[in-house]
Amino acid sequence: MQTVRTITDLRAAIGAFRGEGAQIALVPTMGALHAGHMALIEAAKRPGTKVVASIFVNPKQFGPNEDLGQYPRREAADVRMLTEGGCDLLWLPPVEAMYPQGFATNISVTGVSDGLDGAARPGHFDGVATVVAKLFNQVQPDTAYFGEKDYQQLAVIRRMVTDLDMAIEIAGVPTQREDDGLALSSRNIYLDEAERAKAVALPRALGEAARAVAKGDDPLAAVEAAEASLTAAGFAIDYVSLVDAETLGAPDPARPRRLLAAARMGTTRLIDNIAVE
Repeated sequence: MQTVRTITDLRAAIGAFRGEGAQIALVPTMGALHAGHMALIEAAKRPGTKVVASIFVNPKQFGPNEDLGQYPRREAADVRMLTEGGCDLLWLPPVEAMYPQGFATNISVTGVSDGLDGAARPGHFDGVATVVAKLFNQVQPDTAYFGEKDYQQLAVIRRMVTDLDMAIEIAGVPTQREDDGLALSSRNIYLDEAERAKAVALPRALGEAARAVAKGDDPLAAVEAAEASLTAAGFAIDYVSLVDAETLGAPDPARPRRLLAAARMGTTRLIDNIAVE
């Protein structure tokens, strides 16, 4: 696997791939890689395709009281995982390459970004949209892969690509989970042993609520029951919401729906979501 840290080297590497007639698949990450990220790499490995991963801890998507300084950074381990996983190129830019002096552009995707994490983390999705748009312009991929665990992020990126006529296929990859159901996340390492044992209440509560809604129970009662389960487990809840799976607005039983939640276990904020069949 080749690693590049400058725009010039990135463009040369991408140009060489294109010269071979290859398609380009991009997997954007913030590092601290785990099996969930590697599932994205695996999904991107198609015949005739070169897989490009990026690692950039994006300061623009962290709020003033969030964990930018403490966010795990494990470059050597990440490089080893990507190499073993069959990634072809790693784009590892410094902050100066992404946001040079005088940088003044912001991309805001309204609607799908307004509630849920958008309300809990003001400005977060502007930071996501801006950095992803930059990555798309830098790498020029044919397809980009994102995990469904960050479901609102996926919706924001799909909306941006549609609205800005970007010729990029956005592929969502199902959430990867531990054996007990907890969604894989780089932030799981913040949980101590007792918190980790309690954290499984999040996917279990969502699963119970989704099954209740699917069989026709009152959605409000199902959400309230999920909230009660999370509170009893020791979570501080940001939100538990049943939404339209595409717009993230008010749900319609005739359309696909999604149940999303964010809650804190101790100082660690976890998110998860599940489809309502």
